[in-house]
Amino acid sequence: MVTSFHIPRLVIAAPSSGSGKTTVATGLMAAFSERGLAVSPHKAGPDYIDPGYHALATGRPGRNLDAFMCGPELVAPLFAHAAAGCDLAVVEGVMGLYDGAAGRGELASTAQVAKLLRAPVVLVVDASSQSRSVAALVHGFASFDPQVRLGGVILNKVGSDRHEVMLREALEEAGMPVLGVLRRAPQVATPSRHLGLVPVAERRADAVAAVAALAEQVRAGCDLDALMALARTAPSLACEAWSPKAALEEPASPAFEARGPGRSPGNGAAHGKRPIVAVAGGPAFTFSYAEHAELLTAAGADVVTFDPLRDEALPEGTTGLVIGGGFPEVYAPELSANEPLRKAVARFAEAGGPVAAECAGLLYLARSLDGKPMCGVLDADARMSERLTLGYREAVAVSDSALAVNGTRLRGHEFHRTVIEPGAGATPAWGFTHPERRVEGFVQQGVHASYLHTHWAAEPSVALRFVEAAAARP
Repeated sequence: MVTSFHIPRLVIAAPSSGSGKTTVATGLMAAFSERGLAVSPHKAGPDYIDPGYHALATGRPGRNLDAFMCGPELVAPLFAHAAAGCDLAVVEGVMGLYDGAAGRGELASTAQVAKLLRAPVVLVVDASSQSRSVAALVHGFASFDPQVRLGGVILNKVGSDRHEVMLREALEEAGMPVLGVLRRAPQVATPSRHLGLVPVAERRADAVAAVAALAEQVRAGCDLDALMALARTAPSLACEAWSPKAALEEPASPAFEARGPGRSPGNGAAHGKRPIVAVAGGPAFTFSYAEHAELLTAAGADVVTFDPLRDEALPEGTTGLVIGGGFPEVYAPELSANEPLRKAVARFAEAGGPVAAECAGLLYLARSLDGKPMCGVLDADARMSERLTLGYREAVAVSDSALAVNGTRLRGHEFHRTVIEPGAGATPAWGFTHPERRVEGFVQQGVHASYLHTHWAAEPSVALRFVEAAAARP
């Protein structure tokens, strides 16, 4: 049912990556949360790491809004699902304000998300190497697309009082409100490595301190009352909030209609106890979308998290195994040293148990990673590479598996600095149709392993199919 609801909201954007979006967005989330507000955190695009900091700042799951992987039509419903009952929503943008999927115009850009949410935009500008020119820069961003409402600017990396005065004077001439000024503060910078920021799970105590410092910096440098007033100018949204149960009841894609299982949510538990789906977590496997666990639960499974770095056995009664993304390359010695779990995973896969592995999960299932023994489920070896593989992909399932039937189309995302040889098994998982044509991944018995990250809200049938496969295990 389509309803009209109102939640104050802001989109935090920037002219380019590296301007300070994460600093400002996370700091705002934490500062408003400290005021006692329920803040709904969001990230435009496929990023997994920033939402971890957002969750730490707000106490709520960080959610992604990705118009490429889920389609523009799901952005507002997914937002409404996450933000229900909150006092404020803060959406951190991706790259530059108008940067989106390569060759697809505004698709998946921060600007598109802001328009779909009818949300005012706050532009974070790295002012470290400019003064009056900031007005020309901001004017260009404000006028480029009249449907994007730029409500104000937060100036980052300001060097001195005199520098601030010059910047404010220039923006006053341009008629653009300055909603905050942040000085250079390297002491609150968060450490990075080959794929971006170090995830929260790997530096929990330091991450808590960093988020607290960001909140203090934003509280001292930004006009929180003015920002809240701007957020309240966002009009009501008319849409039906996404729900995992309702999503599982919707008509499936043509491939699932023709060849897939039944569509009633909870089928997996219809003939006995609920199947147990074990989901890898801990510092080595931090990449996941909150909607995946929600869909698995709605489809009839009990979701149990385990840590491959520490747990020596799969959770008792496991009938399905999900191993998502993360940084196994950082923890290869520790993962390898946990031989009891590696053998347990191998036995589960060899017995035909359904396994869904994405990126880090693919590497963990390989024979070796950087020379360290892994689970040996796949006849393949993985290693670190100098080359970063990054970008959106359009894919079609080229074989039946525990996740999808042949012909199922999904959009996904690759993000890794590793290679696996061979790159595809005798029965591949996906055929990529854009931006390049190739097959990728492995399907064998119940295993579906691939580099491709997918968002199951785009095709909830995969969660239902996986739970039914798990329920069929003895």
